[in-house]
Amino acid sequence: MCEHQPPCPSADSIDREAARIVAAHPEQGWSRLCNGVIVFEDTGELLPNGQIVPPRRGPALHATLPAA
Repeated sequence: MCEHQPPCPSADSIDREAARIVAAHPEQGWSRLCNGVIVFEDTGELLPNGQIVPPRRGPALHATLPAA
């Protein structure tokens, strides 16, 4: 599937987001990677097997800053 050197990580790999972008649609908020994963601007993913990876959201910025 991947012809890059070194090859892109597979869709079931933990580092799957490191694959190269082969189709970018920023106006629609998504990109398709070489390994078939579709990544969304909210950090969610759709894997080639149809599995959904929900967005990864951290704590609100104001909750992580030290009190003034």
